[in-house]
Amino acid sequence: MGDKLLDTTQIINGLAVMISFFVGYKYALKRGEACAKIDDTPASTKEATEEGAAAAAVTVADKNYGGFNDNFKMVLVVRNDLKMGKGKIASQCSHGAVGAYQRAVTRTPRLLRAWEQCGCAKIAVRVDSEAELMAIKRSAEQKLLNTCLIRDAGRTQIEPNSKTVLAIGPAAADDIDRVTGHLKLL
Repeated sequence: MGDKLLDTTQIINGLAVMISFFVGYKYALKRGEACAKIDDTPASTKEATEEGAAAAAVTVADKNYGGFNDNFKMVLVVRNDLKMGKGKIASQCSHGAVGAYQRAVTRTPRLLRAWEQCGCAKIAVRVDSEAELMAIKRSAEQKLLNTCLIRDAGRTQIEPNSKTVLAIGPAAADDIDRVTGHLKLL
């Protein structure tokens, strides 16, 4: 190293680091574009609905999102007319989040991974009736979003079989906002 400001090996190492960064960055961009084109078709699955024991075909979109700036979230729609206590709301929202997560593991795994990598955002909003909750659910399913409707067992504050919370997602925030963007925060 003596009198020289930079040694030849330091210059070569610096260039190698810069080149590998740019090659990796270009590869990531190309992979993101390619992944977005791979799977634009929705997956179709069958499962029993909450309304009864009958099985129905349910289609949920599971696009392969590869963008660096994508935003993902899960929305928990809570019925405000039931006058649940704070602990009950927390419990029902937890059931909804876990239920939506469990469904997403098999139905929308790529969206689930993207949501996990974006910090697992969960937003709680409110509706004032069961009819409004069910309208939101129908709208979400028409837009091919993952949903999980929670019914209370009726052991504490709420009547048995009451629909308390609807979890929507995880999915792209823009897609969920088209369904729940007009609702007020809990």
